[in-house]
Amino acid sequence: MTHPHDPTHLPLEVPDPSAQDEVTVIPLRIEDWLTVIVMGLLALITFGNVLVRYFTNQSFAWTEEFSVFLMIVLALVAGSASVARNRQIRIEYFADSGSPARQRALARFGALMVFVLFALIAVLSTRMVWDDIRFGETSPGIGVPQWWYTIWLPIMSVAIAGRALGLFIRRGRRA
Repeated sequence: MTHPHDPTHLPLEVPDPSAQDEVTVIPLRIEDWLTVIVMGLLALITFGNVLVRYFTNQSFAWTEEFSVFLMIVLALVAGSASVARNRQIRIEYFADSGSPARQRALARFGALMVFVLFALIAVLSTRMVWDDIRFGETSPGIGVPQWWYTIWLPIMSVAIAGRALGLFIRRGRRA
C-alpha cells in the first residue's frame, strides 16, 4: 500500500472542476468557451506566423498587435471566471479563519470591493473609448481604429462587475 504523501500515489478519481461550480444566473460556460476560443486563436495566429516566417523569412505585421490584444482579453475573461467561481486572489489566512458569519462577511466585502473597482474601471474606460473614437486614434502597428481594441475593456469590466455582484448576492443568501 502506498502512502498518501508518496509522489507515486494517485487518487482513484480526478475531481471535475466544473462539478464544483456554484449555480449562477448567467452560465459559467460563457467564460470557459471564450477562454477556449481566445486560446485557439492565439495558437493559430502564432503557428501561422511561425510557418510564414520559416518559409518566407518574413512575418505578418498584424500578429503581434492582435496577439497582445487577445492576451489582454484572455486575462479579463479569466478574471471574470475567477470572480464568478470565488477563486480570486485573497489571503486565505484571513478569509478562511474565524466564525462562518465572519467568513461570509469578508467574502461579501471582497465581492463588493471587486464590484466597485470594476464598475469604476468600466466608467473610466468608456471615456477612453469615446476619446479614441472622437479623436480618430489608430493602432500603432497596423493602423486600425484603436477603439476596436479598447472597447473590450469596459465590456469585460461590466462582466466582471456583474459576476462580483452575483457573488455578493449569493454570499448574502447563505446561512
